[in-house]
Amino acid sequence: MTKTLTKDPVVWTEIPVTNLEASAKFYAEILDAELTLMEMGPNKSMIFSHEVNSVAGHLYEGKPAPAGTGNTIHFKSRVSPQEGMKKVVAAGGKVVSEAVEIPSGKFFYCTDLDGNSIGLFTVS
Repeated sequence: MTKTLTKDPVVWTEIPVTNLEASAKFYAEILDAELTLMEMGPNKSMIFSHEVNSVAGHLYEGKPAPAGTGNTIHFKSRVSPQEGMKKVVAAGGKVVSEAVEIPSGKFFYCTDLDGNSIGLFTVS
């Protein structure tokens, strides 16, 4: 019997950070989102708020890849790329690209407090 994936192949993301509390504050500020402390498995985690049965993820205390070399996770932004860039810088991150326009919206690349690569995407 062949099993098929759901329509969305990504189901969970994990972002390693060196300071869980500081990183949770960074992501809460840039995403206008709440994160919830949870202990599951061997680590304390900060879970991104999400709907049931939707793509979700968490931050955990771990060893990030060297700055700019790991995977890139794109997050939906509630503000324009220009406003998002200001939020990233104000929260202590770095903007590493200009806004890129594609048919479904705009995004830009940045790094978090540990150099993890992320994108902030605004839907058109």
